[in-house]
Amino acid sequence: MKREDLRNIAIIAHVDHGKTTLVDEMLKQGGVYRENQATEERVMDNNALEKERGITILAKNTAVHYEGVKINIIDTPGHADFGGEVERILKMVNGVLLLVDAAEGPMPQTRFVLQRALELNHRVIVVINKIDKPDARLEEVEEEVLELLMDLDATDEQLDSPMIFCSGRAGTASLSPFEPGTDLKPLFNTILEYMPAPEGDEDGELQLLVSSIDYNDYVGRIGIGRIERGMIRQNQAAMITNFHSGMTPKQTKIVSLYQIDGLSRVPVTEAKVGDIVCFSGAEDITIGDTITSLACPEPLEFVKVSEPTMEMTFSVNDSPFAGREGKYVTSRKLRERLYRELLKDVSLRVTDGETTDSFKVAGRGEMHLSILIETMRREGYELTCSMPHVLFREIDGQKHEPMEKVSLDVPCDYVGPVVEELGRRKGELLEMNPNSTGTRMRIEYLIPARCLIGYRAMFMNATRGEGIINSLFAGYAPYRGDISLRYTGSLVASEDGETTSYGLYNTQDRGSMFIGPATPVYEGMIVGENPKGGDIAVNPCKKKQLTAIRSAGADEALRLVTPVVFSLEEAIEFIADDELIEVTPKSIRLRKRILNTELRLKAESRRKKGEIQ
Repeated sequence: MKREDLRNIAIIAHVDHGKTTLVDEMLKQGGVYRENQATEERVMDNNALEKERGITILAKNTAVHYEGVKINIIDTPGHADFGGEVERILKMVNGVLLLVDAAEGPMPQTRFVLQRALELNHRVIVVINKIDKPDARLEEVEEEVLELLMDLDATDEQLDSPMIFCSGRAGTASLSPFEPGTDLKPLFNTILEYMPAPEGDEDGELQLLVSSIDYNDYVGRIGIGRIERGMIRQNQAAMITNFHSGMTPKQTKIVSLYQIDGLSRVPVTEAKVGDIVCFSGAEDITIGDTITSLACPEPLEFVKVSEPTMEMTFSVNDSPFAGREGKYVTSRKLRERLYRELLKDVSLRVTDGETTDSFKVAGRGEMHLSILIETMRREGYELTCSMPHVLFREIDGQKHEPMEKVSLDVPCDYVGPVVEELGRRKGELLEMNPNSTGTRMRIEYLIPARCLIGYRAMFMNATRGEGIINSLFAGYAPYRGDISLRYTGSLVASEDGETTSYGLYNTQDRGSMFIGPATPVYEGMIVGENPKGGDIAVNPCKKKQLTAIRSAGADEALRLVTPVVFSLEEAIEFIADDELIEVTPKSIRLRKRILNTELRLKAESRRKKGEIQ
């Protein structure tokens, strides 16, 4: 059976190439909204963090209707840390729209997602987006995309992929780079003509591959997937099987059944081959499982979820300020929240730590973990986090570490410092090419993942905020030896109290400050950075002695330097091995693992003696 009334497509691209904005316009022109309805931008990014950062974190489903055909559209993440989402989603569709920025051209994540699509023999429609940018390079980017397809061993059919020239923001598309277009009809028509309709045996036994998981406090886990064979009905008894785990098939029941239409889930009583459905009732369902009929429990093969490469320790906040700002502060609440996250994020790993109050949390990268911390913080959790560590592997008796392929777009004036620093961090230069105008340089490096920790902020400073950096997991390679990634030390508060202008004025000569006046601090809290290396105990709470000559108003003449305020990602990149981040709903504080100054100095002395011996 061929479903001519249906198309299943995914939109794939590098981060910030305009996927979500294009979906907005497809929804508007696909009749999802009523006339004159007020709409918001990037409606698919329905998470507050996604809207703030301008990135897609979770893949989302929607559907539009065009000329009697339902087009299921899946908007996928572009950031490398969420690449696992893209790999899974591609199993649900028959073709992809590959978005490429008309100025930037193909980027590292473009290569990654396109390679996955080509491996699955998906048809590709190339959409060159943002053609209205002043620095658009339409003809060059067109050639770069063809070169990329050839590099990835595309078939003759895939090399002949149609190209659409589009402005997602304006909601226009054209088949020619020289015509701006008036609406998205050329794109919709190309999807109907070029994308294959789903096929399958409608009368066969049920087979549904679970490609995504959602979670709801009322109904538990919700499986999302495409029906490969047969039909599925509400209240139907079914079996759960898995191709890779070799699990014994177990019986379950499909309690509720939904299909996506526009931005909502519509309850249905049955769905047939080719449909993308959401269902609840199967409690232990996970990504990669197959829902089958009772009579024929045949599992479908699936892409294994990529293993985590980076780990942090989350623990209960034990600072003197613990419990002042958070709603959930106990290890029981922390454990419940982390293990609940596993129900919907299959790229995450959580294990109990060395103490009852700590947990080891492993993910795909710094951003993956920082998104989780920020989400928990907004939900009212208090916790402390350690410096991230990469996860090593033993391969053929040799220690291997995760590697990253880093792509940098740098103004030519700043290439020297960037190349020097990446070389010091054990990076291996792969490629260096100037752009067509000769003003910027495109550089590619292969570098250990651990050596990138703390580099992004340094890179932005070195390029005066004009550089673009992207990284992509590139497998494991033999360990490249020890390296020191931080040459600065910390200014550590030596007593509890509230900072004074006088105390900060006398401290700021030692380095850059992280706090301003009238800020509560505790012993062991990091209040600044020492540029010379090594930690210095300081007292930012020191008060001026008042006499008949000196008055309290004399402090007004003191000039204080504006403090550096860290975001969560910057804090994660800054801290050293003996430091922690205290995260609360209202504050992000840096602190030493051992708060007492005397005990910390003794521990440091013992550590140094151990190194000498």
